Amino acid sequence: MAFRSVRFLVFAVAIVLVVLPFVSVVSTSLSDQETLNRAGGFVLWTNSPTLDSYRQVFDGGIVTRALLVSATVTAVGTAISVSATIGLAFGLSRPKSPGSKPILMMVLFTLLFSPGLIPSYLMVKQLGLIDSYWALILPVAVNAFNVIVVRSFFMDLPQELIDSARIDGATEWKILTRITLPLSRAAIAVVSLFYGVGYWNAFFNAMLYLNDAAKWPLQLVLRQYAINGNAFDPAGSQGFVPPPQQAMQMAVLVVSIVPVIVVYPFLQKHFAKGMLTGAVKG
Repeated sequence: MAFRSVRFLVFAVAIVLVVLPFVSVVSTSLSDQETLNRAGGFVLWTNSPTLDSYRQVFDGGIVTRALLVSATVTAVGTAISVSATIGLAFGLSRPKSPGSKPILMMVLFTLLFSPGLIPSYLMVKQLGLIDSYWALILPVAVNAFNVIVVRSFFMDLPQELIDSARIDGATEWKILTRITLPLSRAAIAVVSLFYGVGYWNAFFNAMLYLNDAAKWPLQLVLRQYAINGNAFDPAGSQGFVPPPQQAMQMAVLVVSIVPVIVVYPFLQKHFAKGMLTGAVKG
């Protein structure tokens, strides 16, 4: 009984430590200047919420455009990355695939050694991808860790089922689409979540490769505004009083994290199964 009480207390403290900062961010984004001054900066709970900071953020058009850019890059990048990962993992999971071992060694090699910032930039420049959205997708299209996880999941499937399908005349494409993928929804969901969150939160590649500010994704806009504080032009008449800068920063932060929070519950049930099953067998 005492152990259960201590465990409940530890979990309660952990939940408070996780939820409290998020509640503070949302409350700060809904606060006016007077409430912020009274609270000393960050507001834990506001009694007079206002949406002025969100209106100001979206009225400028910068966040709306950046949100569309991030959503497009995330959707296209995740589709390309998941497709490439599935194809590579399926080929490496077949015991008689030609060249599977050397290719697997190459994949594992990338886990230990990265090309570095300057060679990566020079490669992107030589390919003519500077100031292109493809520079945010192609250099990070395939993650070696995700390939290993999906490959291990494919290898854990019953080999007898695949052999029987092959005896019945099924091609490798049919084996992949009719047998392997339907049985691997958990692993695919987890990998899709990893890729999607990675594309959504990425800002460093955009900062390196995108010179046109109109092409910036949401995370880079958030970074620029958090550092410079001047990403949005004040709108309205001469008597217009813009919302507090800190409230607007928190509003952009809320806008950037809400999509991930909305999507995650739908994939959470696959998370443990996909990671554990894919990591048992290597």
